[in-house]
Amino acid sequence: MNLTQLKSLPKTRKEPMVRKGRGPGSEKGKTAGRGGKGASARTGFAHRYYFEGGQMPLVRRLPKHGFNSAIFRKENAVLNVSQLDVFDDGATVGPDEFLAKGLINRILDGVKVLGDGEVKKKLTVRAHSFSGSAREKIAKAGGKTERINLKGEIQPEEAPKAAKPKAAPAPKAKPVETKAEAPAKAEKPAAPKADKADKPKKDKPAK
Repeated sequence: MNLTQLKSLPKTRKEPMVRKGRGPGSEKGKTAGRGGKGASARTGFAHRYYFEGGQMPLVRRLPKHGFNSAIFRKENAVLNVSQLDVFDDGATVGPDEFLAKGLINRILDGVKVLGDGEVKKKLTVRAHSFSGSAREKIAKAGGKTERINLKGEIQPEEAPKAAKPKAAPAPKAKPVETKAEAPAKAEKPAAPKADKADKPKKDKPAK
């Protein structure tokens, strides 16, 4: 017996092994399917998805500016209070019940209830967040809202208080304009008039 007579056991190989570097007759001879020389012919080479043969890749050619929150932003599944009337009056509903009724397709990062439409049934609604109008409409129908926090714990919320109407401001009285009286001019004391008799007579020059 020699190596040419060895055979693999039955059902140990689903596909025949490709024999690389065994001469040109094996279809994988000489360069063993690696092409010519270079980095791609060496062990440990990995082709990066952005590599474009050495030219400036697209990820570096495009300008980068602005802000993008796609990495960490939260995306909620949303529904409106008008869709909650499909449940029975007095029921306690949450994300699992919304999925069962087809009101949402996925829970994603949470479920948010919005206030579009009206709800006519008294329900206890559990969700990760509510809009202000949704809270008011659920409370107006006699129900209540319960928020689900990040740990999955249920926290009951207080019913929103009705806003008090603002009293109309009293009209301001216009100030009465008073004209300031001009100060009386002080009278100047009259200068004493000199009598003609008192004036000295000038001597006439002799002719």
